[in-house]
Amino acid sequence: MKRLYLDIFSGISGDMFLGALLDLGVDTHKLERELKKLKLDGYHLHVTRKQKSGIEGVKLDVHLSDAHDHHHEHGQEHHPHVHGHGHHRHDENRTFAEIRRLITQSRLSPWVKKKSVAVFQRIAEAEGKIHGLPPEQVHFHEVGAVDSIVDIVGACIALEQLGKPRVLAAPVVEGTGWVDCAHGRFPVPAPATLAILGKRGIGVTQCDEPHELVTPTGAALLAEFVESFGLMQDLAVEKIGFGLGTRENRTRPNVLRAVLGKSKVEGRGSRAKSAERDWETDRVVVLETNLDDLNPEILGHFVETALTAGALDVFHTAIQMKKNRPGVLLTVLCAEAAAEEFSELILRETSAFGVRRTVAERRKLPRESVRARTPWGEVMVKIGRLNGQIVQAAPEFESCKKLAARAKIPIKQVYETALKAIKSSPAD
Repeated sequence: MKRLYLDIFSGISGDMFLGALLDLGVDTHKLERELKKLKLDGYHLHVTRKQKSGIEGVKLDVHLSDAHDHHHEHGQEHHPHVHGHGHHRHDENRTFAEIRRLITQSRLSPWVKKKSVAVFQRIAEAEGKIHGLPPEQVHFHEVGAVDSIVDIVGACIALEQLGKPRVLAAPVVEGTGWVDCAHGRFPVPAPATLAILGKRGIGVTQCDEPHELVTPTGAALLAEFVESFGLMQDLAVEKIGFGLGTRENRTRPNVLRAVLGKSKVEGRGSRAKSAERDWETDRVVVLETNLDDLNPEILGHFVETALTAGALDVFHTAIQMKKNRPGVLLTVLCAEAAAEEFSELILRETSAFGVRRTVAERRKLPRESVRARTPWGEVMVKIGRLNGQIVQAAPEFESCKKLAARAKIPIKQVYETALKAIKSSPAD
């Protein structure tokens, strides 16, 4: 699985993030075609290759085609304008509720819709808390709304185009100074930026750059997508992309470096020379709780709910608990970024008073689906390879079942024939 490492030594904003992904090879025309599905008018993307501090990268601007003459500026992000009642012009796509409707009613892919809304939700919740409003009533004023929508939805489209890599990042560095918000001046980090990072438990370190480096949109993208923050580890670099900011910073180049690559984890054998294995590695969170008083119907419902919400796996194991009570060990596997969400789901939906959380490393075979020919038709078979050699082959149950029913033969006969076909012609 690919990894995307965000080297955020000069912070992050929505336009720098999307610029860096375009520099990594995301197709601008495909991006524009997907963004058209939003039915959002009044803007066009301006993508240019430029240099910043001698580094060439992509500068992304969202140009508004109406009266607003606006250029994106890293550190000059329009902070969401928040107020309780609609005394604004251009009602279109302004509150979080309206933006959410715009996204969910579009023909964008389910993943892009879900992730875009989740990023906006993080901003709206933070702003709402600061100003004492429900998230639905948080207003993104007309210029900021279009910018934010294009940046956030565009970022999700670009990540999907890159194959939804695992996202990792350097520790978060913010500048100092002041930002102009809708209600006056605030010290950096902006209140929303701090609240968004804080909710996800992300540490922030300030440096001596006298400008805002991390914008609320940048913070929300980090909080939603980044699994862990730290230095690069075992990263075999394939491509490097630079997203450029507008301002000239004093202490560092105003660029976001995005590194796309794979993890190189060597298998260490007993011999001095360790053989490299080409399996995929990742980390997942294992959430567990022991239950002895939960209605089995509710447990069944929880399993369905958690899987629908995006858990990697959910299962329960029979255990013997104290006072000789039969109980179940409920286990949820999920991505690190989603661990808090699923911990809350367990505490709300089951009878648990607490959840144990551990981080586990996985080793996974690179896998693909191939067609195996049998006398009764083709069967899809999932194969797993290790260093080019097939070590696992699993015929797809549903396709075996269909052929067995049609040919009126035992399903295991189809299963065994499909496996033999794969072994005799593995390259198919």
